[in-house]
Amino acid sequence: MTVKNAISNAVRSARIAGARMNAVAACARGENYVDSGVKILIAVVIGALLLGGLYALFGDTIMPTVTTKVEEMFEFKG
Repeated sequence: MTVKNAISNAVRSARIAGARMNAVAACARGENYVDSGVKILIAVVIGALLLGGLYALFGDTIMPTVTTKVEEMFEFKG
């Protein structure tokens, strides 16, 4: 293999890679901003419902303990 062949193979590979990148960049399909926003809103609502459900189930047993522990941490005098 000569230097000339190696250079022509490198140029050919670069052109093919460039053509692939242009094809991907020119592709018009995909998600829109609205779709992503709706997915985020759904995730936030489901998370809030789960958190509310867990708080309703365990609010009487776990949350008072957590509250006292946090208050003790802030009252720590060193």
